[in-house]
Amino acid sequence: MLECPLLTYSYSVDSMETFNSSFGQFNLSRYPKRKREQLRAWDAADEYLLKHLEEEGLSPENKSVLVVNDQFGGLAIPLSKYSPMVISDSWLAHRGITANAQDNTIDPSTITLCSSLDYPEGAFDLVLLKIPKSLAMLEDQLIRLRPLLSTSTIVVAAGMVKSIHTSTLKLFEKYLGPTKTSLAYKKARLIFPQLDLKKERAPSPYPSQYKLENTPYQIINHAGVFSRDSLDIGTRFLLQHLPKDNRYEKIIDLGCGNGVVGLMAAEFNPDASIHFVDESFMAVASAKENFEAAFGDQKDAIFEATDCLTGIARNSANLILNNPPFHQQNAVGDFIAKQMFRESFRVLCNKGELWVIGNRHLGYHLALKKIFGNCETVASNKKFVILKATKH
Repeated sequence: MLECPLLTYSYSVDSMETFNSSFGQFNLSRYPKRKREQLRAWDAADEYLLKHLEEEGLSPENKSVLVVNDQFGGLAIPLSKYSPMVISDSWLAHRGITANAQDNTIDPSTITLCSSLDYPEGAFDLVLLKIPKSLAMLEDQLIRLRPLLSTSTIVVAAGMVKSIHTSTLKLFEKYLGPTKTSLAYKKARLIFPQLDLKKERAPSPYPSQYKLENTPYQIINHAGVFSRDSLDIGTRFLLQHLPKDNRYEKIIDLGCGNGVVGLMAAEFNPDASIHFVDESFMAVASAKENFEAAFGDQKDAIFEATDCLTGIARNSANLILNNPPFHQQNAVGDFIAKQMFRESFRVLCNKGELWVIGNRHLGYHLALKKIFGNCETVASNKKFVILKATKH
């Protein structure tokens, strides 16, 4: 079981917002905290779910409580006095929940944090699930939750209306039983599965696999991994232009996903050590399984879940390979790419290189020139551009 260490934070009060929940008032912030943050650490689905528990008299008192996919503590913090267990695939969620607990003078140890691949044992009395963006992730979670349920378990799921579709409800019916939904509240909706534990347990389709084209490698992908069923076209273009040079002694695959970029970088640069980094626990696990299946213990590699390059030493890498994501948690934008670029400048050695693949229209060259003072185009096609920035 993965638990957050007791970290300390020095954040200003004005970067927090007050969450008036049915279980009390709390100051919550997204993690990491950013100046002029426009997004809250909770959403209407969190409010609705807690409101439902109060109105229906579903007090978690003397109940074992499991929370799945809490982003920054919108559920775990108000329910902290009931010692909930929280499952999330996000390193950021783990750190955000810990930070918000400390900011509200709550002992973080009252909240047990588990990764998406480290489910507990035993039955729970109350399971609260926030709908993830990925249907595959939801399916994987419902399969993993099934052994944790008893006939008396109450399961309530919540999500914004835009995230709940017919396909969402069909998964609940397939794995848990007949399912109904609530009326909408602030564009959020609740889902109520009626547990039918006599249903035959369907085998899990995860992790999935595909053969990496033009290689002997079978690529393993856990449910939460981007481009789970095939190689995405941006990564394919980057693989066609990966650099080969004896100067690259330490290479970082930043935002590694299933690790195919780092895996092929290791093949092209056989003397290099590879560091795989992602904020998704499932991504890091997929990268580790793929690298070990390809090379066994013949090559050096590190696998780490963290936020961008948090905790990685300054001036420690010769080459960073990066396909920046468009979103972090449910927030969409280029802020995560810019954070990756800034932290890459810190981590790279003198004359170290950051290689970035991105859609042409994103204008990453402007941010790279601002941070590094230089940027050159390695290759481009109608859709993508590969950029290189060098630290001087």
